[in-house]
Parts: sequence; C-alpha cells; structure tokens
Amino acid sequence: MSIRETQAWKALEQQLEGGMRDIHLKTLFQQSPRFETFYLEAAGIQMDLSKQRWTTEVREGLLSLARDAGVPDAIQRLLSGERVNRTEDRPALHTALRLPREAQLEVEGVDVVGEVHATLDKMETLVNKLLNGQWRGATGKPITDVVNLGVGGSDLGPLMVTSALTDFEPDDVFEVSTHFASTMDGSQLADFLSWLNPETTLFILSSKSFGTIDTLSNASTALDWISTRLGGDEALIKRFHFVGVSTKPEKMTEWGIDPANQLLFWDWVGGRYSLWSAIGLPIAIRVGMDNFRQLLAGAHAMDEHFRTADLAENLPVQLGLIGIWNVNFLDIRSHAVLPYDGRLKHLPGYFQQLEMESNGKSVTNGDAVVDYSTCPVIWGEIGPNGQHAFYQLLHQGTQPVACDFIAPVNRYNDVEDERFRDDLMAQHRLALANCFAQSRVLMLGDDAVKSESTPPSYMRYRGNQPSSTLMFDSLNPATLGALIALYEHKVFVQGVIWDIDSFDQWGVELGKKIATETEEIIATQSGLDSLDDSSRGLIEAIWRGQTSR
Repeated sequence: MSIRETQAWKALEQQLEGGMRDIHLKTLFQQSPRFETFYLEAAGIQMDLSKQRWTTEVREGLLSLARDAGVPDAIQRLLSGERVNRTEDRPALHTALRLPREAQLEVEGVDVVGEVHATLDKMETLVNKLLNGQWRGATGKPITDVVNLGVGGSDLGPLMVTSALTDFEPDDVFEVSTHFASTMDGSQLADFLSWLNPETTLFILSSKSFGTIDTLSNASTALDWISTRLGGDEALIKRFHFVGVSTKPEKMTEWGIDPANQLLFWDWVGGRYSLWSAIGLPIAIRVGMDNFRQLLAGAHAMDEHFRTADLAENLPVQLGLIGIWNVNFLDIRSHAVLPYDGRLKHLPGYFQQLEMESNGKSVTNGDAVVDYSTCPVIWGEIGPNGQHAFYQLLHQGTQPVACDFIAPVNRYNDVEDERFRDDLMAQHRLALANCFAQSRVLMLGDDAVKSESTPPSYMRYRGNQPSSTLMFDSLNPATLGALIALYEHKVFVQGVIWDIDSFDQWGVELGKKIATETEEIIATQSGLDSLDDSSRGLIEAIWRGQTSR
C-alpha cells in the first residue's frame, strides 16, 4: 500500500486544504509564540524549526505518519545491524564505525566493534608515522605531501571535513600537507604534479571496490609520474609511495599495495557514509588521530540521541518530517544549504551526494513506482557568498525554496592578539547578523521592516519562504560529527517514510557501464554503428578535432 493511502497522509492533506496551503508565516507568528515550541537541542546541535510553515497540529500529523511508516522500528533495525539495504541484502552500519571501544555489537556472528577498532588502531599507526616524520619515500626523504585519490564518498567527505577543521591541525608534529584529486580528466592531479616533489609525495588510493576507473586512472598517472622521475623498481615505489583503502584487499595486493599499507573497511559501509572509516585517513593526517576520534564521538552522541529520544524530541526525525511536509504537501522541491562559516564551504556539495544519491529514487522497496515526490534538489553555498549570487531568487523568484541556515555561535575566541581577535569577532557577528536577517526576511517579507509607504512592486518581498536554523557552540570535531550524523539520520527517516532504499545507488551504474563501452569505441574507432545519431556525431567530431592537430 502506498504511504499516500494511509490515514495519517490523508489527514495531512486535509490540514493542507483546510488552510495550511496558503497561510503566511507572518500570520503563524502573529497567532502564538513559536520559538520554544519548535526549538530542539541535542548532542551539541541547536535547531530552530519555528520558521517552517507548520503548526503543532501539522507536527502531530507528521508524527502519526512516521509511526504508520514504522520509523521507530526502522531506527532500531538500522542501529542493530539488520539488513536495511534491501537491494544489496546487507546492513548499513556506518553508525558502528563510531561506536566506542567498550561498546558491544555483534552482527551475524561478527564482532563489529572489535574489527572497527582494529582498523582504527592500524590507521593510527600510519598517521603517527607520517606526523612523526618517520614515513620516508624511496630515496629516504620524509613524506611531506599526501594526495588522496578518490571520487564520490571517497573524496567529498574527507575533503569537506579537512576544510572545516583546519583550525585543529596539531602542533609540534612533522608538517604533512593533504591534497585531493578526484576528476577523471586529470586536471586536479596535473596541477599537483606540476609542483609536488615525487621523492616526498604519498598517494592514498581510496576506493570501496578498488575498481573505480576515475581513481585507478589517476593512480596510474601518479605511478608513472614518480617512476619516470625516480626510476628504480616500480614495486619499491608502490611500497613507499602508495597506501590503499578499500573493501577489497586482494585487489589492492594485485595492484601492488603493500599489505602493511592497506586499510580495510566493509561492504556494509556505503561510500557516502564512509568518512568515519579508514576512508577518513586524510582527515586524521590533517587533524591528528585524537581529533578524528572526537569527530567519531560527536557522531556517536547524535546516534545515541537518534536511538533513544522520543520522536517528538528527536532532531533527525523532526528535520526529516519537516522535509516530508515541504516536499510532499507544500510542493517545495528545492532545498538550499547555507552555512555562515567559510570553513564549511564544501558542506553543500557533501550534502548533495548524501541526500540525492540516497533518496533520489522512484521505486519503492515493494518494487512499485512511487506516486509521490521523493528527494528534493539539494544545492547551496556559503551564505554570505550566496547573498551576492542567488538570494535574489530566494527573495523574489517564482519558485519556493526551503533553506537550512547553519552557523557557529562562537568563533575566534582563542585568537591571542586582542585587537586582531576583536576585529575577527566583529566579522563573525556580522555573519550571524546576516544569517538571522536573511531568514527573517525570507519569513516575513516586507513586514520585516516597518514602513509607512508601500514600495514599488520590484522592491517587494513576498516572504513565506520556510527555513530551519541550526547552530552549535563552535565548529570543532565533535560538533561537526554530530551535524553530519544529524543529516545522515534525517535522510534515513525520509527514506523510511517514502518506502525507498536509502543505501543503494543503482542510478549511477548504467552510465559508468556505457562510458566504458564508449571509451572503447573512441579508442579503437570501431563500433560506432551501434550508437545513436547524436553520440555518433559527437564522437566523429572528437576524431576530426584530435586527428587534425
């Protein structure tokens, strides 16, 4: 049965048609105080949902929908290691990656916690070797630069976290810089290789399957780059200059990764959920293993809240439910992520993959085509930059957009120079003022400013654009971990209600298969007749362009 046929869904539709479709946020704020009603806090995250276009009655209806969809039971099944990834018939146990050492979790006869911490311990050994200046390349010089070769979840998560936590690089360690190359066209790698020293560069091959063509093509280029410049035994170069992170030890060994340089994770870790695993090696190199463990601890705190809190007080559940209301009832299918902290510049891109690869589905777990909308389009930018780019559309455009404003309460408090600290803290106050002002104008429109005259139409603000505001005391490993886990669980809650599998990604597979076949046609110049007219024309244009030079 479709979720639309449940009594809870029909009751929400009745509320929508009974006045909620057209009511303005300014009216809701005139009717009663809202902040205390729609404010929640847990695991270091503060969340204000009062600027969303809902009421306590709508919230109760959404809670009924969640119960009808089996959300409470689904939470326990996820966290206990049941096979919630149905199409691949396996658990989705990213939460196990952040369980403390003393925890106990046995899944299908395997001590998951023991295996996780064994990998973390090996990871710590490698990290300490690098940060102590003890990892030396083939010519005996210490490694100074590490390049992560990965794509998707093997790139976006580590890149986002290392950028966010630059203030937490450890002191009194040997300086090792981290870099990221993901594009299959080689543009990022070509840039790095133009100035890196092959004698002091280490590459991390991060690939769950160890068969991703993007990563392996970059790895082949990197190997040729070092071999050409250093000469010598290729096997020796692989031993001193390459680390592998994968679920496939046999493939890493076949490629030539020394077993001592192999870090493993498990099939039950989805790529976009893998930064908590050994895929997070670049994070640990950048911020040290202690801070990496704090990242895990922050996520675990949110996991525990998700597991134990009542649905009405549960941050991931509430954030997920307001998304359901916006998408399926208010018909808002665009969602902007707007961090007001420059260190979170990669957060919108990270959430794009997390949400759209997880819930960008149109077939239910029962193999039926959905008759309702699922994941909205996720996009965004650092808030102050977005104000000068696309906020025009948010305020005066023709389509509704739900927004998440994200900001730390405190920043720069530990800057030693008093005058410099005051200047920077003033800038942070300015960022917070803009964050709150933008959400206020999106909510109230023209009524945000009292005026005795009516402005011309081109200066009017309609308001009624819903938003959530999420804050934390300061951006640190623990609060960032909790924030990411909050969104992971929000995605899961929505997937349960939409009755879709949030942990597979079959939609990315066909394009990769066709790309392999197409590359063969381009390289061999045979098989063109099997393609459509457009593809044939494009490939022939490539041949003409490349052979004419």
